[in-house]
Amino acid sequence: MEKTLNQNITTKSSTLANNWVRENDQTSLVVENMRQEVWLKKNPLGISWYLFVPPLAMTSVLLVPQARDFFLSVGWRWAHVMLLSFGISFSLNPIFSKIAYKLNMLDHPNQRKLHHEATPLLGGAAVFAGFLAALLINGIFSLELGAILISAMILFGIGVLDDYKEIPAGMKLLTQLICGVLVITCGIVLRVIPLELGLFAYAGNVMLTLFWIIGITNAMNFFDGMDGLAAGLGALIAFFLGVVAFQTAQPFIGWIAVAMMGSCIGFLPYNFKIKGNAKIFLGDAGSTVIGFILACVAVYGDWAEGNTVVALISPLLIFWILIFDMIHITFDRILTGKVLNLRQWIEYVGKDHLHHRLAIVLGGKKKSVLFIYLLSLCLGLSAVALRNARVVDAILLILQASIMVVLITLLERRGRLQNGTLESG
Repeated sequence: MEKTLNQNITTKSSTLANNWVRENDQTSLVVENMRQEVWLKKNPLGISWYLFVPPLAMTSVLLVPQARDFFLSVGWRWAHVMLLSFGISFSLNPIFSKIAYKLNMLDHPNQRKLHHEATPLLGGAAVFAGFLAALLINGIFSLELGAILISAMILFGIGVLDDYKEIPAGMKLLTQLICGVLVITCGIVLRVIPLELGLFAYAGNVMLTLFWIIGITNAMNFFDGMDGLAAGLGALIAFFLGVVAFQTAQPFIGWIAVAMMGSCIGFLPYNFKIKGNAKIFLGDAGSTVIGFILACVAVYGDWAEGNTVVALISPLLIFWILIFDMIHITFDRILTGKVLNLRQWIEYVGKDHLHHRLAIVLGGKKKSVLFIYLLSLCLGLSAVALRNARVVDAILLILQASIMVVLITLLERRGRLQNGTLESG
């Protein structure tokens, strides 16, 4: 005999969606798991119509060519790009949520995950669509940006496949490597090693660029472990990249950054709830694309006028949290014997990231996310202050960020002690 459960029922990862049924003016998703049903509300994303309609109307107006021309004439192109990316992302999330349910592209809870109900995974599609549409509608394009967008599309496609049917981590890493090489061939390369050193400098800068892009891409993906974390952090990083870009007279880079910021913010109302849990996730297709694009923008821009040290340190401060978490978990896993080679490092999944340990110390997931937001805000403000800084000022700000890392590490160690059963994967 079939049994209907309450909305807060926890389903296992093996649960498969079969068909839709209507009963008592509600929509339910029938699943084959001990003959149980998971009931869904009429409004699964939790957005009331009076909150949804105004952004939808605004987006419709912004799509009119005259509206775009008006923003351009008053010198507010950045505002049109940001508002349009926000509106498209916000408006498309309900559509992609329905598609995810229909295709059974759901993130089912299991012992290594923090959510307790099957959640759609195509939020990243809305974010990427908003970002891409806002740029193209505004005629923002270059050879370098084209390489970034094509590579992002490839990563998005692989991410969707991974969300639908898990693919090997090695294949995802290989795809990231290919996409990194593609953007490098179009001139997006770090210039850390002086070019006077010739071929050695070029080869070294290429390797550093690949290391940076792949590292940030995966670090952002790793941070997609709590509601609102990856999208919120992506919005903050994009915001500060945009601010510094406009500071240094790089409006083209600024437009790309605010497009990403707007699309991430458009996703957050569905993913980061004051009360309750996320109604839709980015999925690998979303988090990896956000990380990849932001990493490429950081390489694409020139973050200081004639000051190599400041130009290097500015993006490091903006991305500091992602960098710290990646370095920390790598050393911790190697020193504790959790990973013994590159393959194990690629495939390892555990709850030992910054947000996991802060949640233990602070007593909640939302507190952990808000703490990381504030930390990212502090570091981003430091990057903004570097515009007219001397080299010694830049070094002092890096020292300040390092001290923050020490403090956070102490908090994490306390979290480890409080949670002696911190799982290893």
